[in-house]
Amino acid sequence: MQERTWSDKIFSRELTIPILLALFQLIVHVIFHGNYGYFRDELYYIACSKRLAWGYVDQPPFSIVVLAVVRTILGDSLHAIRFLPAVAGSLVVVFAALMARRFGGGRFAQGCAALSVVFAPGLLAHGGYFSMNALDVLFWATATYLVVVILGENKPKLWLVFGVVVGLGLLNKYSIGFLCIGLTGGLLLTPQRKHLFDKWFWLGVLTAFAIFLPHVIWEGTNGFPSIEFMRNASQIKNIHLSAPEFFHGQIRDMNYLNAPIWLAGLYFLLFTIGGKRFRTLGWVYLFVFAMMVASNAKVYYLAPAYPMLLASGSVLGERVSMRSVKPIYLTLLILMGAISIPFAVPVLPVETFIRYEALLGISPHADEHSTVAQLPQYYADEFGWKEMVAKIATIYRALTKEEQSKCVIYARNYGEAGAIDFFGKGYGLPNALCAHNNYWLWGPGEKSGEVAIIFGSGGTVEENLTVLKQYYKSVELVATTTCDYCMPFENDRPIFLCKGMNTTFQKIWFEERNYI
Repeated sequence: MQERTWSDKIFSRELTIPILLALFQLIVHVIFHGNYGYFRDELYYIACSKRLAWGYVDQPPFSIVVLAVVRTILGDSLHAIRFLPAVAGSLVVVFAALMARRFGGGRFAQGCAALSVVFAPGLLAHGGYFSMNALDVLFWATATYLVVVILGENKPKLWLVFGVVVGLGLLNKYSIGFLCIGLTGGLLLTPQRKHLFDKWFWLGVLTAFAIFLPHVIWEGTNGFPSIEFMRNASQIKNIHLSAPEFFHGQIRDMNYLNAPIWLAGLYFLLFTIGGKRFRTLGWVYLFVFAMMVASNAKVYYLAPAYPMLLASGSVLGERVSMRSVKPIYLTLLILMGAISIPFAVPVLPVETFIRYEALLGISPHADEHSTVAQLPQYYADEFGWKEMVAKIATIYRALTKEEQSKCVIYARNYGEAGAIDFFGKGYGLPNALCAHNNYWLWGPGEKSGEVAIIFGSGGTVEENLTVLKQYYKSVELVATTTCDYCMPFENDRPIFLCKGMNTTFQKIWFEERNYI
């Protein structure tokens, strides 16, 4: 049989349904991108994009550079900064179909793989806001597709391309390193270990390392802050989950009716004759799952591993399912996906979503040690920022001109600081000071802090007053944040006006550091 050209492989009629599904996903995201507000991390990312570097305390630089380019070309509206993540998510849909074809699947398998990705809430949600996560899923999908081609068609030269993808992926988010470790283990446990002795494999390794090296140098120059950040996040911030709890989180986030598909995909890779050439990828999933449980990772960190399993599971389903069962199952998958869409994309007004959530008997959850209220954390973090900044502006404008020239605004986390930097320009506010993550590295600035608007930390108003009076002659509670839908710790947060500092921010800055 004559080998297909690259254009035939990409534009085959078999991909018509996957491409239409990818476009459907893109359109849904674009329509509803502006329904709520800026996500906490987006505000921080925007602040980072104004201060380009080879690294940041809590992330490598790639996504920040991408955002800087997007903001330069399209601006920083919600629709502008969220368009690229939506495109990335749609490309993952197509990659899943391409992997299904490489696994030996026909039109049904390719369409099923694409459909299962579209209706996996844990994958769909990443296209709804700007973060490194949407790009991370795309890097994983591209890398695993290349591995499928390399193993399936014995094309070791593609390890060089794989190295480029992994290098850029590491510059985006460290988690693709889990894929590399799992891949090494999977190769060792299968006859495909021959690739470990191929020069192209090691050229790929060197290529990835060369691309990633500038960030490693930045880490060393700055005292390896990301190591401290990851350790603190794992031990203090992230919720500790047992292996069964982590597994249940995978089933929930990928859509309960997708579970038989991706579990079948794991079976296909590990135990079937058709999956023998790709057995390495089955081991990759098991290794990565174990590493993430051991490192106390958040449930969604494993999401990028599922396009390959949904693809391989769709192939097995195509081969073994009765013809009458397939349309019924896909219909149920679509119905379940439609029910879950409001939890991945803000298609409903917030009050309607809260009622919908209650109707289904679903309680909001958080991935961190934070109390949630009416909304899950990923939605709650899109509310309250404008109101908070408006309240800060009222306090600032009540100061004399001389006091304003000396005033600093001290926020307790990068969401608050990012909101002040972004929305505060419209009120003439100075940029915020903050000791959280990369804001600490940016330093205390030149103002001493003689006059300061300071957000309260955890604890009661009295406890905050006791601490602040150690540094200031005058401490006055001047406002309290109020927001109906935000995270509870951002609601009723006291704001103090402090005057007459007995030290300077420059002198106390080191002890303020908060990498978490």
